[in-house]
Amino acid sequence: MRAARPIEARPTEARMTEIVFPDHTNHLGTLFGGQALAWMDEAAFIAASRYSRCTVVTARSEQIDFHLAVPKGALVELIARVVATGRTSMQVEVEMYREDLLSGDSDLATRGRFTMVALDPHGQPTPVPALSA
Repeated sequence: MRAARPIEARPTEARMTEIVFPDHTNHLGTLFGGQALAWMDEAAFIAASRYSRCTVVTARSEQIDFHLAVPKGALVELIARVVATGRTSMQVEVEMYREDLLSGDSDLATRGRFTMVALDPHGQPTPVPALSA
């Protein structure tokens, strides 16, 4: 039987790792911006869901900055953090790092902010806990 994790503060962070396969790339052999946004939205969804323990939906994506192209074959690590809460919403910042699989070199490729809204079982916005300092 597996031991339960001790009760701690609500998790505010989620991490994902993906690899950029050819079907994720454009004609230049770099990651499609839309694929990057999809992975970032997924990471934001996981972070907000874990924090609120509710079903969540994306209400807004904003200030998406593409710093570096991500080539085919690279790993990407996405780090999503709940950084602020409203009554029913959460602001989630997501950073996407590109990593060379062979050398291990890693650089910030993309950064963005997402607003996620918590929903009750009837699909209506529901309150989320305030973010602790």
